Amino acid sequence: MKTCSRCSALVQDDVSFCPTCGSAFAFAPALPARRFPGTDPPHYAGPQQNSDKAIASLVFGLLFFIPFAFVAAIILGHMALSEIKKSAGRLTGQGIATAGLVLGYGTVAFIPLILIIAAIAIPNLLRTRMATNEASAIDTLHAYNTALASYARKCSDHGFPATTNGLGPGKGDCDEANLVDAELATQQLVKNGYIFFYGAYSRGNRQTRLNVYTIAADPVAPNATGARHFFTDQSGVIRYAYRTAASASSPPVK
Repeated sequence: MKTCSRCSALVQDDVSFCPTCGSAFAFAPALPARRFPGTDPPHYAGPQQNSDKAIASLVFGLLFFIPFAFVAAIILGHMALSEIKKSAGRLTGQGIATAGLVLGYGTVAFIPLILIIAAIAIPNLLRTRMATNEASAIDTLHAYNTALASYARKCSDHGFPATTNGLGPGKGDCDEANLVDAELATQQLVKNGYIFFYGAYSRGNRQTRLNVYTIAADPVAPNATGARHFFTDQSGVIRYAYRTAASASSPPVK
């Protein structure tokens, strides 16, 4: 309770005006809170150094092209900021940690765009690669047909060679006709995603003359290294088929 200085009425301590005469009460200014020794937060006064975690966060953020480096950048960035806050001034590098976080989260935002680009580009690259491999296979079959026709004219008693080795480099005779390079003279040639199978036969005569040959060219990995299968024979016509081996009844390549 307190007493009004004007009318001496008793009023409550928390009342600002006297209910009897209406006089205002004056209040003493509030005193600042008293601090006791040891209660102030500690502040580090020694030399400062950058947080290692902040530096690591920035480094991983810059290495965005390495898978999951952005994850390390984000985790280390948050750890660095927390460590700097608790160090009472001993550690610095808040800006470095923030830069690492920006790069990390920026990579996260960029990932969907990368996936969209990859979803568009990869099938196109695969189709281009298959088309290139198929064109190479057709060129190889043309080279075989030309060499085999020359061999048959040169070695009429033999007809066609029993293996592609007979077309390869050498003395220029019927055992080493020197009509193709060493690569095409390889049995079961594998070239640009296709494997080639050559066979020569005797048909319609009792002699050992080989007057028929077939060459099949099949993709090593169907629908990955090539979509079409190819076939050719002594007619010189190159034929193709999808999803199955080509044969003499398959449509010709145009």
